[in-house]
Amino acid sequence: MLIDFKLNGKTVIVVGGGAEAYRKTQSFLDSGATIWVISKGFSEGIKKLSDEKKVILLKTEIKDGTTFIDCLNPKPDVLLAITNDSKLNLSLVKAAKAWGCMVYDVDNPVMSDFILPAVARVGDVKVAVSTGGKSPAMAHVLRERIEKLVTPQDLLEIELQATMRGILKEKVSDAKLRGKLLYEILNNVNIKEALKEGNLKEAHELAMKLIEKGRNDK
Repeated sequence: MLIDFKLNGKTVIVVGGGAEAYRKTQSFLDSGATIWVISKGFSEGIKKLSDEKKVILLKTEIKDGTTFIDCLNPKPDVLLAITNDSKLNLSLVKAAKAWGCMVYDVDNPVMSDFILPAVARVGDVKVAVSTGGKSPAMAHVLRERIEKLVTPQDLLEIELQATMRGILKEKVSDAKLRGKLLYEILNNVNIKEALKEGNLKEAHELAMKLIEKGRNDK
C-alpha cells in the first residue's frame, strides 16, 4: 500500500548525511514537514537542499541512539535512521518507537513502520515504485525507466487539464458533465496534436470550444 502522509506542521528527523539519506529525504520535501538532517558530514545533495532552505542541517556525531532520542524535546513525529552503522540505526529506531515516533531503519525493514518507495519525478508527475523492501536497487532501476516514459506532451496535458477543471467548475454545475467533458478533452485528436507540437494556446482554444459545445448540447 502506497500512501502520502499529511505532515504539515510535523517534524521529520533524518539521521545520516550520505547519498542514501539524500534520496530518502527527497520523499518528504513536499510533505509540509520541517525536516532536520543530522550527521557528522553531509553529501553535496543534502548541502544543496539546505542552501535551498528545504532542510535544516545539524552537524554532530551521535554515539548512542537512546541518549540522543531521550534528549530531544519535543520528539520528532518521524525519524529515519540512515547511517552506515547498523547498530546505531537500530538503537535510534528502538528509542524513537518507545516515544511513539514513526520510524524507518535503512537496514531493518522489520523494525520500520513504513517502506520508502523510489519516486519518479517529472514535472508535476510523481510515481512511486516499491518492491516491498526486497530490492531497493531494482526499485531505482524501474524508477529511471518510468521517468523516461513521461513526455513533454504528458506534462502539457496535465497543465491543460488543471486549467480546464477550474473553468468547468465555474461554468458547469453538473459533475457528471464536467467529468465527461474532461475526458473528451483528454481524448480529442486535435488537442493531442496541438500538445504534441507544444502549442498549449491552441490546445486551450480547442478545449474551450469543446466545453461550449458540451454546455449547449446538454
